[in-house]
Amino acid sequence: MINETTILKDITGLLSSLIAIPSTYPPGNTSEICSYIRKWYEQLGYRCHTLSCEEGIHNIVASIGSDSPNLVFNCHVDTVDAGPISKWKSDPFTASSRNEAIYGLGANNCKGSTAVHMWVGQEIARLGGPENGQITFTFTGDEERLGPNGMKYLRDTASITPDILLLGGPTENQLITEERGVLWIRIYIYGKTAHAGNPNSGDNAICRAARLINHLNATMEPILSNRMSGEKHSTMNIGRINGGQNVNVVPGSCTLDIDRRLLPNEDLQQAYQEICQTLSTSGEPQNSYETKLVTGTNGFSAAKNGPGVSALVDSIKNRTKKCPEFVDAVGVSDGRYFAEKNIEIINFGPGNGSTSHAANEFVEVDQLVDAAIILCDSIKRITGTKSN
Repeated sequence: MINETTILKDITGLLSSLIAIPSTYPPGNTSEICSYIRKWYEQLGYRCHTLSCEEGIHNIVASIGSDSPNLVFNCHVDTVDAGPISKWKSDPFTASSRNEAIYGLGANNCKGSTAVHMWVGQEIARLGGPENGQITFTFTGDEERLGPNGMKYLRDTASITPDILLLGGPTENQLITEERGVLWIRIYIYGKTAHAGNPNSGDNAICRAARLINHLNATMEPILSNRMSGEKHSTMNIGRINGGQNVNVVPGSCTLDIDRRLLPNEDLQQAYQEICQTLSTSGEPQNSYETKLVTGTNGFSAAKNGPGVSALVDSIKNRTKKCPEFVDAVGVSDGRYFAEKNIEIINFGPGNGSTSHAANEFVEVDQLVDAAIILCDSIKRITGTKSN
């Protein structure tokens, strides 16, 4: 049995090294941090691959064992920008220990879980690897911009084919087994440019946008307010409007960007068509606007009695002597790219999501140790290890 003090020392050492390697978006370059991670897994005997379809955005796949079940772990290793340095109490690229926590950019989202997964990978190798099946650790970029060159690329190229996908998002070591889908829609709105001194000779695209917004809100909000799954709501947000060229010109064009969050039982294409149908009843001429589905994925819901969830529940109980909570996600994770694959998708990791993307980001050290012990125990329950 490894001493918990040793576990903490090992994980905080890894986390300190990870925080010291910038991987901020923009530009989202993950080549250096992925090189560091790959060397770690290679010296442990894992089969390692660096995969990339965009310069600077690297992804690591490290596997041990073979066949099924294929238990895949994932952490994204890109971070947001540090923001104003004056708001940090310490250097964001130097791990700082205080108040029983580690502070630094990415400590909470998602380098804390990355350090935990690296330590777990070491422990599984020490135990001889899985007794049954395969364990794969993945570390990806392009998450912070919801881009296609990280986890989506690994899915599209079949570089990973999980039976169980366990993401290391900050959940305070509780469980997220359901996640809403996300749909981004852009509406291109057209009018007629004219001099502001004679606005009636033009057709104001921004005014048309306002009418479309009012119609969308008046029509969709009563419908969406009645769509719920537990505490999760189906939502729509008008996130951005862009139009006009100068204050003394009647704008001839405008764009609207809409964010729709979908319950796990809602379908992406149907939700898009619902928006289009609603717009068609606005009274605006059909040729005065057009819509585009920018990006989107369906939501997912994992059964609470599946092998992955069951193993985590039992391991959490064993470690904490408490039943875990099933919590709701406000945002979306890279698990959404596997929503159509009929697999277990679970978010579990140290850290509080509410402290992500903020100055003085931190992760509690007790949560790091607990997460490591829980994950190792869960692996033993799912695949076993050759040496117990």
